[in-house]
Parts: sequence; structure tokens; C-alpha cells
Amino acid sequence: MSESNNGLGLSEFFQQITKANQQFVEQFVKAVPQQSPDVATNPYANIFSGFWQNASQLSQLQNQLYQQQMQAWQGVIGQTTGEPTKDKRFAAPEWEQFPFFSYVKQSYLSTTKWMMDLVEKSQVDDAQKEKMRFFTKQFLDAMSPSNFALTNPEVLKLAADTKGESLVEGMKNMLEDVQKGYITMTDESKFEVGKNMAVTPGQVIFENELIQLIQYTPTTDQVFDRPLLIVPPCINKYYLMDMQPENSLIRYIVSQGFTTFLVSWKSANEEMKHLTWEDYLNLGVFKAIEVVKAITGKADMNAMGFCIGGTLLTTALAVLRAKGDTSINSATYLTSMIDHSEPGPIKVYLDENMVRLKEMSMTEGGVVKGKELAAVFSSLRANDLIWNYVVNNYLKGKTPPPFDLLYWNSDGTNLPMPMHTYYLRNMYIENNLTKPGKMELCGVKIDVRKIDIPVYLFAAQEDHIVPWKTAYLSTQYLTGPQRFVLGASGHIAGTINPVTTNKRNYWVNDQLPASSDLWLQGAQSNPGSWWPDYSNWLGALSGEKVAAPKTPGNRTYKAIEPAPGRYVKARAE
Repeated sequence: MSESNNGLGLSEFFQQITKANQQFVEQFVKAVPQQSPDVATNPYANIFSGFWQNASQLSQLQNQLYQQQMQAWQGVIGQTTGEPTKDKRFAAPEWEQFPFFSYVKQSYLSTTKWMMDLVEKSQVDDAQKEKMRFFTKQFLDAMSPSNFALTNPEVLKLAADTKGESLVEGMKNMLEDVQKGYITMTDESKFEVGKNMAVTPGQVIFENELIQLIQYTPTTDQVFDRPLLIVPPCINKYYLMDMQPENSLIRYIVSQGFTTFLVSWKSANEEMKHLTWEDYLNLGVFKAIEVVKAITGKADMNAMGFCIGGTLLTTALAVLRAKGDTSINSATYLTSMIDHSEPGPIKVYLDENMVRLKEMSMTEGGVVKGKELAAVFSSLRANDLIWNYVVNNYLKGKTPPPFDLLYWNSDGTNLPMPMHTYYLRNMYIENNLTKPGKMELCGVKIDVRKIDIPVYLFAAQEDHIVPWKTAYLSTQYLTGPQRFVLGASGHIAGTINPVTTNKRNYWVNDQLPASSDLWLQGAQSNPGSWWPDYSNWLGALSGEKVAAPKTPGNRTYKAIEPAPGRYVKARAE
């Protein structure tokens, strides 16, 4: 199509469409009745009820969209070229080489921007806008032309080059994943827990219906006499901390001379469907403390909690403080929250109605599937953790490369519904951990401000699960000596930053102002892994060096099986 003196030019054509559409919108606005209160509770309805009050703003947004679409169409017919994009979904040269696909890409990106602008300019409160922003992006990401065979030039070219074999392999991959119930993110045949993952030597020296307790084999002639008890997340398998020898935090801690014990949580089954948060304390944390004291003969120990393991540890410490129990000498929190007022993107899934429905359905208990929990966390980064694999595995028929972290990510655990719902209600919905006396556990009312032992808090700068500024708020509730350390990268890569690679950096600041921004302004950046900093801090709180024990356990708690044990090897159904 070209400009012509005898007819409308392309620019005039789109301008007339835009003008006609503006008139249509204005007429429609006048005819729309006032929104009812019931409709107004729907945030998406509220977008439009707000815009109906300001038709010119909606018309302006529509005009912008038409202009962008016109530019994309002009690119197809050769009048202009599409602007390059840094979006990795469209990074392949095929998206620019073929005019049709260039148009599809530009049209999609324009529409995406238009819809997100519509959300940003909607007349709703911040909480509603945040949910709308998230779920609109979820929809737009799902509808990307890169996710469909017929609108993805890379997929079509590969299908032609392989004479359709790539599509056949993709169908096989999809059918296998349907059987498994989750998207394959790595070549799972390359990994096996206990063979090339979770291989730090040790023995299971205690087990009950909820936990196995592992005592790790010393690798030094002498060890600190005060032991360390690690409470990992119960939502995921603990071996995130013991992936492979070169990136194992557990192996590193043991190599520094610390007498190390670790709780391995059992994935919940139907027999465990009634277990509560209090059960996770009594059968888990408190039982582990009892066994560690019996084996080592020490009256106290240091403790570490990772993510939700840190939340469990916090409630355990608060109970111990309320009872006058001094079994824990110091606490370490890795990417964990006390104050849940700003939990990051996950809060779009959490509201009063959702939790109330769960509470109403759990009179007979129940199990929250690990696959469901994993899907929720993957959706927070859908392009990277969902659609990337849909395209690679199903449309291109490829097998993803082996990656230990993604193998772990697919190996989730189930949780008992009473325990899970208590967690959502008291931490995320009501933020009760920050309210003295609001929570009662194990027969006592708890107050985290009574936790006055030395504490090491680690957070990760780009963490989207436990935002570092929210993790920093813990410093305002705990009352003992504290060290706050901020690592680079995200929830996992920031924490698992081994000294063997010594990548990235971390920040330290001995001052703890109320503002996290002020803390960062005064912080010093240090190159490499934060692990040696932690080892130095923990060493000063771990007592004297003594000869390493020659055998695990004692007469009462004997070795049951080698680490990593049966519980962590079992795949959740």
C-alpha cells in the first residue's frame, strides 16, 4: 500500500479510524449506566468505571495504540523499520528478517504496553492496582506470539529444517510432562539425590514421622564444641544447601570445623494431613534440639534457619524465650522474614478470602501439593520459568540442558493444610509475628522482641520471594547483637554463592538504622562470597576447639542410614 493523490494515504487512513473510534467511545460513555457497588468491587470493572469518567484519557490511550500499530504496519510494507527490542523472547534474527513476524512482534509489544498503561492509569487503590498489574502481565505473557508455533518464526524454521521432527519430539516432551504433572526445566536423567546431589558425608541419627536428623561427618581433626543446628525450608528439599560438592553450603560449613546437624523434613502424605505449625515445632525443631543436646552433651547450640525454616526458627526461639529456655546461643537467618507486611510479588495470591476458604475446607485436614506451590512461585517469573520451557521443550522439541538448581526446583514437598494455612493467616494476612502476645504456641504467648541472642541476618538484593528491605525489618524487632549482610543476586543465587567461584559481592554495615536505604548508603561492598564472613562470625560464638568425634550419634541415638536419608530422596506425589 502506498501514498496516493487519488485516495487516502496510510497516515490519513489510520487518523480517520482513530477519530471515528474516539467518537464511538464518547457516545458509548454517555450511554453507560452508573456502575453498581457489586461491580465496583471487581478491580477490572473498576478500570473501566474510572475511565468512563474520563473518556478523553481512554481516547488518548487508544490513539497511542493506533499510532504504534500504524508504525508496525508501515514496517511490514517497507516504509519504516521496527524498533529493535531487548526482549529475549524476540532476540532471534528471524523476528526481524521476515516482515510479517516483525509486525506480529511489534503489534504484540505495542498492545502489551497499551494494556499495562491502561492498568497504571486506572482509578483504583494501590492494592487492587498491584493485583491487576500482575495478572494482566500474566495474561499478556501467556499470549505472546513466541508461545505459539504458527506465530514463532524460530519454531517454523526449525520444523522445516528437521522435516517436522522437532514438532514430533515436542509432542513427546509435552505428553511426558503431562504424565509428571509439571514442566521439565532440566535434563533430570543427569541427577540423582544421594549420588551426585546431597553427597556431603553424614548419618541419619534420629527420625520420626516428620523429620530425619542428619549429623554430618567432620572433615577436620578438631571441631568447635558448640554445635550448629540447621532448619531448612519445609516447602522445598533441604539439598538446595547441599547441591553438589563445589557449591554446597553444608560442605563448606563442615569444612570450617563446625559440628553440624540438619533437619530433613518429610513431604506430607495423607497420614500427616492433620499436622499443625505447632507440630512442626514439637516434632521438628524442638525434637532436633533435644537430640543434638543429648548427642553432644552441650547445654546449648547455634541455630540457622533458611526462608520459611527461619520463620519456624523464629517462632521456636520465641517459645523458648517465653519458657526461660536458653538452648539456642545464636541464630542465623538466611533470606527470611519476621515482618511480612511487604512480602513482594507473592502477595497478589494472598488475601483474606483465599485463606478463609482454605480454613473452611480443612476440618478433616488435607495436603497442599508441592507441585501447586512450585507453580505459584514459577508464575512470579513466568517468562523465565514457564514459557521459556514451553517454547524450548514443546515447540522446538529440545531437551533442556542439565542444571542442578532447576532439578531441585522441580523436586518439591507437600505440606499439611493446617500447617500451611496457619502460616498464611498468621504471617502474611495478619502479620501476627510482629504483634507481642498475639500468637500462642506450645502453651505460651510469644514476643519476638524477647529474642535477645546474637543474630546474623543474610538477605539477597534481587530476591523476589523475600525482598531484602523486608528482611531488613527484622533488625527492628530482634533485640540482641545483630549483623546484617546483603548479598548480590536473588533468593537462591545470592545465598548459594560458593567460595569455589567467589562471584558477585556482598555489603556490610555495622550500623543498623531504621531505614534500609540508610543502611545501604553507609554499607561497604566486599568482593566474592559472603560465606567466609559468616564463618568468622559463627566461629566467635562456637566455643573452643576439641577433637572431632570419631562416630556419629551415641548409645541412644545410633546411626540409622547414611545421609541424605530416605525422606529427602522420596519424590512428592
